[in-house]
Amino acid sequence: MSKNQKLFTVVSAIFLVLALCAMNVGPGIEASDPLKSEMAEASTNAPKYVFYFIGDGLGASQRQSAEFFLQSKSGNDEAKLLMNTFPVAGINTTHSNDTLVTDSAAAGTALATGYKTNNGMISILPNGQAVKSLIQAAEEKGKATGIITSTRLTHATPAVFAAHNKSRNNENEIAEDYLDSGVDFLAGGGYRHFVPQDWEWGKSKREDSVNVAQKFSHNGYQVFLSDSGCKDFKSYNPAGKEKVFAAFTYSHMPYELDRINSGSNVPSLADITEKGIEVLSKYDQGFFMMVEAGRIDHACHANDPAGSIHDTLAFDEAVKEAYEFYQKHPRETLIVVVGDHETGGMGLGFAKNYFLNMDELFDVKFSVEDTLQRKYTGDRAAYFRFIEKDMGLDNITDAEKADIEKAMHLVDNKSDTGDVYGGYDPVAIATTHVISERANLFWTTYAHSATAIPMSAIGVGADNFGGYKDNTEIAKTMADLMGYKLGYLN
Repeated sequence: MSKNQKLFTVVSAIFLVLALCAMNVGPGIEASDPLKSEMAEASTNAPKYVFYFIGDGLGASQRQSAEFFLQSKSGNDEAKLLMNTFPVAGINTTHSNDTLVTDSAAAGTALATGYKTNNGMISILPNGQAVKSLIQAAEEKGKATGIITSTRLTHATPAVFAAHNKSRNNENEIAEDYLDSGVDFLAGGGYRHFVPQDWEWGKSKREDSVNVAQKFSHNGYQVFLSDSGCKDFKSYNPAGKEKVFAAFTYSHMPYELDRINSGSNVPSLADITEKGIEVLSKYDQGFFMMVEAGRIDHACHANDPAGSIHDTLAFDEAVKEAYEFYQKHPRETLIVVVGDHETGGMGLGFAKNYFLNMDELFDVKFSVEDTLQRKYTGDRAAYFRFIEKDMGLDNITDAEKADIEKAMHLVDNKSDTGDVYGGYDPVAIATTHVISERANLFWTTYAHSATAIPMSAIGVGADNFGGYKDNTEIAKTMADLMGYKLGYLN
């Protein structure tokens, strides 16, 4: 055999191996698996069931850090987030119409409608023109629809799918838009915008006597509110084509860390997704479901590595619920997982520190924003006991303690810290930076960043979503695949 023949043989073998590797279509799906041929056969048809997962603040670092944590915690270096195993991957840009760094309202509008708008605007263009969302287009096609979130339902990302408003801050108006939206399954937090000012069972943010939640009930919805509603929701079994409105908490739902360590009755994002599937799958024409993990963003605003990781893992558990449904309906289901922007400028490693120490996060039990920043009240000894017991800082060094005490001094003296600590409690931020540095995770901002973010997909038509795209192209591609018409609303 000549040298050229030998070279040709080797190169051919390499290409054959690469081709065989590329034929793996997802978690547990080998080239010989019948699901692969079913996917290929169905790829030219419109899916009957669509899952649109949006991780708020979910950049590449957030996905990677959660996967590295999973590997370290499980002792399995091959462990993967399910969303990271989907066969189609891409990268999306996120800028809004008026700035390089988007907010969730503008980014959500792009993902929901295919249009750029200014920061703060809810499915309305800068000229005031309202635009149609994928949820509204799905309803026009007779699909059942669902919106699930771990934030307030009136928060920016869920709102863009069912409301139109010049400002994301008009949450009482957005709550009333939901009433007129026709969405069949609504679940998340923030009952405060759906109950009247004088609501006898709790607080409200409304300045009128309008009881939006009661109107949902009058419109035939099964309504679940507050803590008692959490218990009823878990035991609820839909008998037929039913509608659900659930607002479990006064504001956002708890961080996953707080939920699992405080004995909360609030269902997990996966629990809600499972129930949403149970409800919407009873509709004959299929469904379109948007699921948002909104507190990943909040954790990263507060530079909270464990909070971000655990909410990302909870998000992946919700994706698993959709994937189990997909396995039963592989020729009819599409799952797309995106983010709206990255938050915190999370860096994995710093200077010559080339390794992550995820074990430093194993014993962190509570979030920074909702728990830690309420802990320092002037009693330094009590605070250090808390972070030793519940934040994994049981062997704090003199240098670490000095950093935290410096922040305590600022708080004790009521110093004006301006934006130095991002508007958060200085003591909590000093503490989370100690935790982050131990893990070798670093932050560049308390705000969003402009970095492009990852996308992954599996199922019917998934191949259309790969590549380097702007966020508006995701909505447009989905509309084309489904035969939806996006555009201006009259």
